[in-house]
Amino acid sequence: MAEVNNELIEKLKQLIITRLKLADLTPDMIETDAPLFGEGLGLDSIDALELVLGLEKEFGVVIPDAEVGRKVFQSVRTMAQYVLDQKEGF
Repeated sequence: MAEVNNELIEKLKQLIITRLKLADLTPDMIETDAPLFGEGLGLDSIDALELVLGLEKEFGVVIPDAEVGRKVFQSVRTMAQYVLDQKEGF
């Protein structure tokens, strides 16, 4: 299993800011291990859909269903690990 690196973490934080139009945030303001939904960033299901599309477009990875999505979108770190795991599968 490949290890998550800071470059990928930063790309994902920028993807979140860009796709969700969070212009008042910087990547440094998004905690890598904080929840994306609920208490953390407070994202909702519409945001999740936008992130699914962003991951497909930017990284070529697919989130096949809501159950996988819940695991992937726990934090920026879990997103990064999913991207790496999917890339290794190719």
